[in-house]
Amino acid sequence: MKFKITLAVFALTFCAQAQDEKERIENSFDEKEAISSFRFLASDELMGRDPIRPEIDAASRYIAEQFWKYGTKELEGADGYYQKIPFRLSGPPQSGTLRLGEQTFTQGDDILVLDGEDFTGSHEIIVLGYGLENDYEGKDVKGKIVVTNIGEPGKLGPADLFSGGRKKLALAKERGALGLIEIFNVPTLPWQMATNFLNRAQLTIDTNPDEQSIPYLWLKDPKNILINAIGKGEYTNAEIKILGKVNRSIIGKNVVAFIEGTDPILKDEFVMLSAHYDHIGVGKPNAEGDSIYNGARDNAVGTVAIMKAAKYFAEHPPKRSIIFCAWTAEEKGLLGSAYFADNPLVPLNQVIYNLNIDNGGYNDTSIITVIGFGRTSVDPLIAEATEVFGLKTIADPSPEQGLYDRSDNVNFARKGIPSPTFSLGFTAFDDEITRHYHQPSDEVDNFDLEYAVKYWKSYILTAEKIANHPERPQWKEGDKYEQAAKELYSLDN
Repeated sequence: MKFKITLAVFALTFCAQAQDEKERIENSFDEKEAISSFRFLASDELMGRDPIRPEIDAASRYIAEQFWKYGTKELEGADGYYQKIPFRLSGPPQSGTLRLGEQTFTQGDDILVLDGEDFTGSHEIIVLGYGLENDYEGKDVKGKIVVTNIGEPGKLGPADLFSGGRKKLALAKERGALGLIEIFNVPTLPWQMATNFLNRAQLTIDTNPDEQSIPYLWLKDPKNILINAIGKGEYTNAEIKILGKVNRSIIGKNVVAFIEGTDPILKDEFVMLSAHYDHIGVGKPNAEGDSIYNGARDNAVGTVAIMKAAKYFAEHPPKRSIIFCAWTAEEKGLLGSAYFADNPLVPLNQVIYNLNIDNGGYNDTSIITVIGFGRTSVDPLIAEATEVFGLKTIADPSPEQGLYDRSDNVNFARKGIPSPTFSLGFTAFDDEITRHYHQPSDEVDNFDLEYAVKYWKSYILTAEKIANHPERPQWKEGDKYEQAAKELYSLDN
């Protein structure tokens, strides 16, 4: 009987606490203001929030103004509420050819010119494995064109190919090479998909804005015929002709702010709340003639969550400090978050959790889908928070899509920070999702706004529970990022 009474008291206490949490958030939450922000960020006037268009500055300014209005603080090292990022816009050439012996390969068909200036000449080529540091040992590449396999062993996902290529390019240039050709020979990314995505203007982080880049090409060679022939000496020179290459500097802006925690000890730990505010801009018109990709689901709805969380935590600061991060250029390769991860404005070993928010769409308004649910110790807190607002939390139903490694959270997970993505409810990456995903139809007018409000409130409560929880979040034992966490936080192995 005593045990039953204890259980009953616990249940009543839990219900009362949940009711208090719900009332506190609802009393602070202004639905009309939130929906107004949603409508503005996904409006035609912002032209799809493309990081290479001027309208992105209106979006970043709007977010910064909200952070200021709500009373958040500026991070040391930021320029006001901005972390400025040196980007370089690299457009495809008007024409590009690569000649090996009697074979000629052309831009968009067999090769993709990814970087560099206009270039004309025939130069010696040398094969260097994957083009990593140890591949250069004992090799003289000065004045030569380096040819390597694409990616790295065990790192062949699309994001790995792009990030790895940049590192190889820097290494080749440092060693005096005149160019880099990566052999495209992996099944993880279809060539046609690569050309659709890369045979257009690309945005990259400009690590050396005062230096010219060397030519960087992908060469289609799925059966390794060409690279083997080069390795055997059948081809000793490559003749490259690149004309009309576009290169331009752009300053990007992450919008960042923080609220200091109330606990004298825990306030030195940070919970990072993040969402990307960019989208893909203007593109091919749909059947209705609409060419503006508004990005309501992806990811204006997530950006609103960050802004409304800033308002709430300015009024109700938790025990731990909160960082609010609106990333730019996620759609260009997770660039804004990558820049922060490599150039943090707070020590990363003080960031104990990243509750990222990103979306493709939804097909079930009774749930919240958390990409990475089941991988950290605070998952029960997420489930509790969403349940308060009548929503059930589920894990990623489409792991084949690789969503965890396709959003900004992965840049922090790789550093060791527990980092799930809090997404709209979907039970499959089905036609209902793809109908609006990266389409002009992704607009506020066809969004269930009642669900959006529940989603925003659930996100805020989830963040509050984690920020007030006495124990630091941990990766589940055996997670692939667990070792990185041990190194970041100096935990015992």
